[in-house]
Amino acid sequence: MSDSQLPDALTVDPSYPDRNLALELVRVTEAAAMAAGRWVGKGDKNGADGVAVNAMRVLVSTVSMRGTVVIGEGEKDDAPMLFNGEEVGTGDGPEVDVAVDPIDGTTLTAKGMANAVSVLAVSPRGSMYDPSAVFYMEKLVTGAAAADVVDIRYPVAENIHQVAKAKGTKPGDVTVVLLDRPRHEQLATEIRETGARIKFITDGDVAGAIMAAREGTGIDLLLGIGGTPEGIIAACAMKCLDGVIQGRLWPTDDAERQRALDAGHDLDQVLLTDDLVSGDDCFFVATGITDGELMQGVRYVAGGATTHSLVMRSRSGTIRSIKSEHRLSKLSAYADVDFGR
Repeated sequence: MSDSQLPDALTVDPSYPDRNLALELVRVTEAAAMAAGRWVGKGDKNGADGVAVNAMRVLVSTVSMRGTVVIGEGEKDDAPMLFNGEEVGTGDGPEVDVAVDPIDGTTLTAKGMANAVSVLAVSPRGSMYDPSAVFYMEKLVTGAAAADVVDIRYPVAENIHQVAKAKGTKPGDVTVVLLDRPRHEQLATEIRETGARIKFITDGDVAGAIMAAREGTGIDLLLGIGGTPEGIIAACAMKCLDGVIQGRLWPTDDAERQRALDAGHDLDQVLLTDDLVSGDDCFFVATGITDGELMQGVRYVAGGATTHSLVMRSRSGTIRSIKSEHRLSKLSAYADVDFGR
């Protein structure tokens, strides 16, 4: 049968990501997690981040795509690699936007705390929101069950009530994940007044967003102010999980507010999942660095390591949980990365 005779369902548009791209991408987060894993509990978050960035950059260069880093280590971290605008991939394959976070939770890694992960997300070129004007945003994230009934403009109590109703339970059974920051003191008070529980996290709100959207984690809702780049990465995951993220830009000072206005941003606009990532064929991969509700962290054995990853694609809705065994001597020679074997 010639290509022209193939049914439409089997015709592949070469401008879109191939079905195997997600499984190529997971090698990238595995490498970053294994590099960072050697630094767990050592109190040096910059050292951990440096080796993770290097490992991710080396491995992402082998992925068959023409990628542009839209969410990178950019201005916020003043990083020399994986910066915003950097071209990544082999230069062949689909044109895509790339969002990277070699370590979501550098402090968690440095202190050996739960839920540090390495994250990578990809969507069709031009589909990711540009967050460069404002580094922080107010966020609401929940899963498919309550996706249609929450609204970031509602009072906190109303959103918790809606989540509880959608899940067939009561507000006292709802658990909200919240970054432990002074700016959230009033929000925490309002959450507690509903009877809902709070799980405070010190870092890593990409993992927190996924916990809020994924069944079985014990988390029902994420609220509060966190990074705008992390919100866009989380939006890719929401596309795969049928969850929802809503956000409003949150300038930290008058200068940032003015930059946002000069860039044409409406600071009152509620940014929905499709505003943050408009593409319908998104890939999201994450590998655990430390143990957490989502994944196990890196385990080291003589000459090797094991990793646990989540691999998701929005178009198919497929979510894979992948446990991999690695021979570090072979992997280091192949990938030109020092995994500290």
